[in-house]
Amino acid sequence: MPDRPSPDAVRAYHAARPAPLVAATGIVVDTRGRVLVLATSYGADPQLPGGAVEAAETPEAGLARQLREELDLHVPVGRLLAVDSRPPGTLGRALVVHVHLVGPLTPEEATALSFRDGGITEGRWLRPDEACEALPARVAPRLRAGLAALHTGSFAHLVDGVPQPGSPAGLDPARRLALEHSGALDAASHRASRPKAVTAASVLFTAADGRVLLVQPAYGRSDRWNLPGGGIDSDLGETPRAAARREVHEELGLDLAPGRLLAVNWSHKPGRPARIRFLYDGGVLDAAVLDRIRLDHTELLQWRTVAPAELPGLVKPALRRQITACLTARATGTGPLELHAGRP
Repeated sequence: MPDRPSPDAVRAYHAARPAPLVAATGIVVDTRGRVLVLATSYGADPQLPGGAVEAAETPEAGLARQLREELDLHVPVGRLLAVDSRPPGTLGRALVVHVHLVGPLTPEEATALSFRDGGITEGRWLRPDEACEALPARVAPRLRAGLAALHTGSFAHLVDGVPQPGSPAGLDPARRLALEHSGALDAASHRASRPKAVTAASVLFTAADGRVLLVQPAYGRSDRWNLPGGGIDSDLGETPRAAARREVHEELGLDLAPGRLLAVNWSHKPGRPARIRFLYDGGVLDAAVLDRIRLDHTELLQWRTVAPAELPGLVKPALRRQITACLTARATGTGPLELHAGRP
């Protein structure tokens, strides 16, 4: 039996193998959704933050180092949005670029950026469309695909900046449709590239006087009130009705079986996943049940009951329309209703 090579010999063997260059890019965004674009002293074209990854670094570690050195920015590197593989160019080496989200930076973090090493001469916060227009042709597609992955909660697979068939994000919808209709997608690519939807379940409770139970979230915009409820854990096999009961129990401390389905609401914004909400009748809660409410303060700040006429000042218009439609369905014994952004 031949002797095994020493660890040093194995290390030397792998170090000598030809391999692509690896780089890491950050899509650095602020709380207004703007993208940081940099001017450099070593090139004429604007760039996104980041650069080459060193031999002993992961892409995440390399990007974090670049952010510290170039921008004096000390924040965690966020999730992977895209990978772009470029064939050999003038350097004779293929290039693999990992694109990560960084931020959103607070106004204080954005103001504190500094360019200490001299490589960066200016940083500009641009709207996404402005940033794509400003960046060179080899970089702009990565930003577009990365932002598409960010907005859809997905991932983009690029080759030389072009989203590939089956890429979950970044693939033009018209091209995706043409590939499907031509039979060019294999089963795995078809499944990966199909549009996705986010699902939730909510419960409509009222008090004995007809006032609607609302909850104030501890996350996002706390000035907007919601119905009790939340996301459906479909990856765990949870059904909408089971999710409605679980969320009410977690948020309010009440273990109550939801009543009949009053409506299903569909809403959609371009470039975002569709959102589907199942709305159940929670019935009328008397004073004794309301007194048993115990909030999970990691999720909710407070609860209250409001007259239907007060809804416009508290909830988003689309949710107000959903609540109004459900109150009507409950009162008339109709439904379940099919709603689009709260409208029948």
